[in-house]
Amino acid sequence: MDEQRTTLVSVRGEARMTVAPDFGVLNGTLEATEDTKPAALTTVAGALRQLTDAVGSLGGVRRTADSQRSALTWSAYSATTQPEYDVDERTHGHRPTGRVIAQVAVSLVVREFDLVDRLTAALATHEAFDVTYVSWGVDPDNPSWPEVRAEAVQAAIDKGRHYASALGGSLNRLEQIADAGLLERGSGAYASDSNVSRMAARASAVGMPETPSLDPVPQELVAVVDARFVADVPDLAGRGA
Repeated sequence: MDEQRTTLVSVRGEARMTVAPDFGVLNGTLEATEDTKPAALTTVAGALRQLTDAVGSLGGVRRTADSQRSALTWSAYSATTQPEYDVDERTHGHRPTGRVIAQVAVSLVVREFDLVDRLTAALATHEAFDVTYVSWGVDPDNPSWPEVRAEAVQAAIDKGRHYASALGGSLNRLEQIADAGLLERGSGAYASDSNVSRMAARASAVGMPETPSLDPVPQELVAVVDARFVADVPDLAGRGA
């Protein structure tokens, strides 16, 4: 009978799951051009009021810490001004026109997807507002996360068993388990942090058509764990290649 020895088996387990998104994000910009900076800011502020009134008519509210999980929220998160330039037909260089452009960046988050078509139809009536980016996402507390993480753990166990079996042995016990990258190779110490999971399959759109019908894009959840097991394996001395 071969003498049994213990050895460490380090593996990485990964699992993926496709789920429906929890929310959609529509980012865009309001823009106004006037002869003076105060006039441009006044015009773009008026356009913002009109936009948020339209969003409010759909039940939308300003995004705050308390309202961020509401069905529809909006946030005007930045405002900028800059000189307007045109192209000199003679030199083909850019030259200031003397007018000022004011812009306000607006983010809309929708969680009730029955509102999406009504929202995009409402946005299409606002000439000053251009949607520049659309994405879909999953909340960090989505109930599918524990399931996909458990599958990643099971994948690590299965892989560890495969390695131990290939050596003619079996797993004895779990030594350590951690988020991907937290187990420093060979020492068991904690290394720098890294993402354990990530969301993929994001959708984006630039220059949306007038009244698009947007489909919530399924999201891929990815969970990755590193595990270290103690395995009982026979002495490999003298074992044939």
